[in-house]
Amino acid sequence: MTEVVVTGIGIVSPLGVGAGHNLQNLREKKHGLSRADFFETRYVEAFPFGEVKFSDPELKAMLGAGSFRGFTRTCMLAFLAFREAIEDASLEADDLSRFDTGFISASTVGGMCYTDQLYVDANASGEASEFVQSYAASAHTRHIARHFGIHGFSDTINTACSSSANAIALGYRLIRAGRMKRVIVGGVDSLAKYTVNGFNSLRILSEDLCLPFDENRKGLNLGEGAGYLVLEDGSVSGNKRRYGKVLGYGNSNDAYHASTISPEAAGVVKAIGGALRSGNVDPGKISYVNTHGTGTLNNDEMELLGMLRIFGKLPYFSSTKGYTGHTLGAAGAIEAIFSLFSLSHNEIYPNLRFETPIAQFGEIPVLDLLTDRRVEYVLSNSFGFSGNCTSLLFGR
Repeated sequence: MTEVVVTGIGIVSPLGVGAGHNLQNLREKKHGLSRADFFETRYVEAFPFGEVKFSDPELKAMLGAGSFRGFTRTCMLAFLAFREAIEDASLEADDLSRFDTGFISASTVGGMCYTDQLYVDANASGEASEFVQSYAASAHTRHIARHFGIHGFSDTINTACSSSANAIALGYRLIRAGRMKRVIVGGVDSLAKYTVNGFNSLRILSEDLCLPFDENRKGLNLGEGAGYLVLEDGSVSGNKRRYGKVLGYGNSNDAYHASTISPEAAGVVKAIGGALRSGNVDPGKISYVNTHGTGTLNNDEMELLGMLRIFGKLPYFSSTKGYTGHTLGAAGAIEAIFSLFSLSHNEIYPNLRFETPIAQFGEIPVLDLLTDRRVEYVLSNSFGFSGNCTSLLFGR
């Protein structure tokens, strides 16, 4: 039986650049939500954001030597996280260029983070900008594959907020099927006027810091970031560090509404149930669930309802979006990395700012850092618009 192991991780989030900064801030309960310093929007004073606290010129300086013309903020965040992941997994140029090495990324915004430049280019009003070829969701994938000499299978997924969770699931499938020996998987999204205006029109942005699973939650905070995992066939991973194993996944679509999960939590139940069945793990063995937990009225209620239908008595659970905000297409990968931190360090990170349980359920998430716990199996949930629900199962 083919083992799919995680041998490298890379992350850029509002908690910092690099795995070390992210882990330290999780442990210290330090979030990255604030007023935006670099993101330009009329709502900069109205809503807190999970912003990566580096300007575009500062990010570009971090890329180092090379030609990075046409790199949007999305491309730069992805590049930094991707590079950390492959270095962490000790992948050399020969490893990356093999046809049994793949790259699957995800994004919902892509280069549309540069909304104003896109408007000028789309209307052909003036000279074309350097970003004219970088607005698509797949542009960052193309730039990274070209820079690092990746010739094997590559793809870009956009299933809204479950995008990078589905990238991980597809990479897992390709290795299990014998099509690939290693796949770098993950996703990226930047703050953009496009998404801020869209979420604001749905009236689900909170003017305060988000309160996942709290009775008094008002909505979500948008964030940005990138996360990548190196998945390898256990037979070629050698003596590398293993953060954990991908044991399975579940994906479903309840097809109920464009932006709302069904009132029966049908997609949630099928996604979690599918992950447990594919990994052949009993619900009672789950040590922790890193929930989708956006802090919106519908999502938190339906996620609790779905989990209760699967588990009966809930395992430890929390939402880490209180640290980063909702990073959209990057959320699945970033939260998968947080789940792997739990597995590899035997600790569980708390749900920030929680005070009052949702009256209908009375369930209380983890409120303090739990250490010295034997964490065997972790579920990571990511639920997207149109009911595209994905749950990933990780094991030691």
